[in-house]
Amino acid sequence: MSVTVRILGIDPGSRITGYGVLDSDGIRTRYVTSGCIQTSGDRLDERLACIYEGLRTIVGECRPTQVAVERVFVSRNADSALKLGQARGAAICATLEFGIELHEYAARAVKKSVVGRGSADKTQVQHMVRAILSLDRLPASDEADALAVALCHAHQWPMAQRKQAAVLAEAGR
Repeated sequence: MSVTVRILGIDPGSRITGYGVLDSDGIRTRYVTSGCIQTSGDRLDERLACIYEGLRTIVGECRPTQVAVERVFVSRNADSALKLGQARGAAICATLEFGIELHEYAARAVKKSVVGRGSADKTQVQHMVRAILSLDRLPASDEADALAVALCHAHQWPMAQRKQAAVLAEAGR
């Protein structure tokens, strides 16, 4: 019997946070919903609150069982990296209060999983996400990135489950 998980993929950003929700049984993956949380204003605290509340609402409506989020990469601009890290923290906190299992993926791993190479550009990610999920429209860039994170996790979690089962079986001998 296969288990279906509902995955919430998140592409954090201090101005735009993408999200994508997929159902996957480890073989088939089905699109549920996706979009972007747009923040406004100059005050970072208000933008972080918007991300937090927006994702809490999405979690409440979609009831994901697992969350996949893109790791922050080191940027040349320390201020930008700090803001991105804070947006990521707000996104993670919004999901953790629901007790959802959290998984993190490097941007290169996400791109390789969806496009086939870790150096793919945003347009390639958008087109592959559309093709893989048979979407009738090209998703916005941040939305596509969030769906790509969810797809990456949908490809990875079955292997992690099998590894865990093997370890438990070995320990039981």
